[in-house]
Amino acid sequence: MESSPSKSTKARYSIARWTDRNFKYAPQIFITVILIAGHFKFGILNSYWSIIAAVTAAIATELLLSRVLLKKWKNLQSAYITGISVGILIRSTMIWPYIVVSAISIMSKYVFRFKEHHLFNPSNFGVSWMLFTASWSVAGLSVQWGNDLLSMSVIWALGLVIVWKAKRLHITLTYVASFILFAYLRTIILGTPFYSELSPLTGPMYQLFIFFMITDPPSNVRNRGPQMLVVFLVALVEFFLRMNDMIYAPFYALFLVGPTAKLIDLKWFSGKDQK
Repeated sequence: MESSPSKSTKARYSIARWTDRNFKYAPQIFITVILIAGHFKFGILNSYWSIIAAVTAAIATELLLSRVLLKKWKNLQSAYITGISVGILIRSTMIWPYIVVSAISIMSKYVFRFKEHHLFNPSNFGVSWMLFTASWSVAGLSVQWGNDLLSMSVIWALGLVIVWKAKRLHITLTYVASFILFAYLRTIILGTPFYSELSPLTGPMYQLFIFFMITDPPSNVRNRGPQMLVVFLVALVEFFLRMNDMIYAPFYALFLVGPTAKLIDLKWFSGKDQK
């Protein structure tokens, strides 16, 4: 006769079930943690109004376009993440860039589509577009966590758990490994210290890039192998852009590689469901 599960076992099962049911809220909580930690530790926001404007614009644009074009109300979790990403990633003394970038980011999901899929990661599209076309009005976030190992360790630990649960850990690890490889190549070619080439990984900008932009399921290609190849190519293009002193190399690299790979995947390899 089998014994009934112990109380501790039942508690673990209950926690696991609760975690699985509520995991969909983890990305929003995580990006909010990055925002709070980054701002109170290093002041990454120019003002609270900028983040409010960015999030409000993203949500309002999502509500409007989903209702007008799709005749339904869409879940706003993605819009919230996009708005916070924009609020963190760009810096401006004016409010309008936050509104415009958030709106354009959401609009890209409805404009640049193929076979009912959007091609760009929304915040990557909006931020890249603004940094490239209106650099006179905005700059990108350049804050690093520095020697604050506690903040960086907490962010990385939470991020790795979330992408693991989302079955995107291989994407993050492939990109990080590729970045480290190309950082080492730059030290050989340019004679720069390895730490200076590696240091971008310690900043809030790269936390958003690594855990949100490159792992965004709707804009990822299908299957593990191609996903790893795409982020390796993103790191490769970023390498060449950095060699030519492009400050916002990771954004531009994903802007160039990601949609191209997604389009190829949908056009020639669309026989299977996306994983």
